[in-house]
Amino acid sequence: MSVPKITSPLVSVSWLVEHLSDPEIVVLDASWFLPGSDRNALQEWRDRRIPNARFFDFDKKIAHPAALFPHMLPEPSHFADEVEKLGISNRSQVVVYDSQGVFSAPRVWWMFRAMGHDNVAVLDGGLPAWEIAGNRLEAGEPVSPVAGDFDAQYQPQWVIDGDSLYEKLNTPDVQVLDARAAARFYGTQKEPREGVRSGHMPSAKSLPFGQLLKDGYFLPSDQLKKRFDAVSNVDQRLIFSCGSGVTACILALAAELSGRERLTVYDGSWTEWGSTYKYPIV
Repeated sequence: MSVPKITSPLVSVSWLVEHLSDPEIVVLDASWFLPGSDRNALQEWRDRRIPNARFFDFDKKIAHPAALFPHMLPEPSHFADEVEKLGISNRSQVVVYDSQGVFSAPRVWWMFRAMGHDNVAVLDGGLPAWEIAGNRLEAGEPVSPVAGDFDAQYQPQWVIDGDSLYEKLNTPDVQVLDARAAARFYGTQKEPREGVRSGHMPSAKSLPFGQLLKDGYFLPSDQLKKRFDAVSNVDQRLIFSCGSGVTACILALAAELSGRERLTVYDGSWTEWGSTYKYPIV
């Protein structure tokens, strides 16, 4: 019997408990921590994970190897090769979580969408929610999965580079939303990466990702809609940016949950923009 396709980009712990043993469900731990953290996401996955979860390393392994900026989206062939090693096929129903509730998992949701795989969802509340509900955890080295068969179909509407964004900055049809903390957006707090200027893009608006979450869960869709309606028009193309392209994906997922459809992530985000002196800042 085939597994019903994932119909929402967000699933609950109770949904995952019900479907965890389904043959086409693949659970991914996409935990990642900011530079300077003493936490090791790979080791934490070995120590505590949802049963059968596989570790998705978008920072080093499933990233463009020659990029100048952190964890840039890899070529489709690279992405396909790596997810096949995780046992993922085009028929797989992928559920992604992270150990902070909702933080880095949406990055992997966006990567799959950009590679043409729509059967992917984020676990609302992440690993903390799984534990709070009293569900079993797994530890130790996992059994290697049987290789999958994945054909990546790149979807360019989900991704934009710096030069293309520069050309669209003052276009009424486009609104850039910045997921960084307001202090970083307004330049009153120094950027954490060396050589990156402070401030924001001309015409961008601040929407810190924390305003879309509560206690590690996404706000209800009607509240998310109000957040986006306050900073953009319904018919605009929304382009999301952050420090290095991770929390921008929280905005992208929240926008989809709110009913928005024209969604794009600036992959290089402020690390690229702030360190590239031809790009203007405010």
